[in-house]
Amino acid sequence: MEAAHETAAPGTVTLGLAVESPEQMRDLGRRIARVLAPGDLVMLTGELGAGKTTLTRGLGEGLGVRGAVTSPTFVIARVHPPLGAGPALVHVDAYRLGGGLDEMEDLDLDVSLPDSVVVVEWGDGKVEELSEDRLHVVIDRAVGDTDDERRTVTLRGIGARWAGLRGDLAAV
Repeated sequence: MEAAHETAAPGTVTLGLAVESPEQMRDLGRRIARVLAPGDLVMLTGELGAGKTTLTRGLGEGLGVRGAVTSPTFVIARVHPPLGAGPALVHVDAYRLGGGLDEMEDLDLDVSLPDSVVVVEWGDGKVEELSEDRLHVVIDRAVGDTDDERRTVTLRGIGARWAGLRGDLAAV
């Protein structure tokens, strides 16, 4: 895995990475977990099969949470309590939710967010209002009938929290 580029626009920190395998994607999740804290919102964007759940599995391992991290597609959200003193992981799959934050209110993400790390797959246009500070992870892969495991992952830290972690995020 190698860093492709690092740029900074006002209020954001952006880092691009090349990921060559599912194992590297999981490892990237473990490394990102080192900079996460209670109250962090992580949005994951990518095509079906891009590696969003694989990355979240690594986040769960890095955060030291209980339970196997699997796709919450049919239950919409899963809470993985911490095994130690760290935060819980709230893993949300918003794929089947059509509306914005209003439709997600039943999930009480705003209540969970201060004490947890909330990871939302397919959250674009749905959860941005939860926090001015968020980490947006975009995973691009080759489309079509291919077995190419390579991915380009762009980490975009938005808000003051991530501007303060520029060096930590770059070390991921």
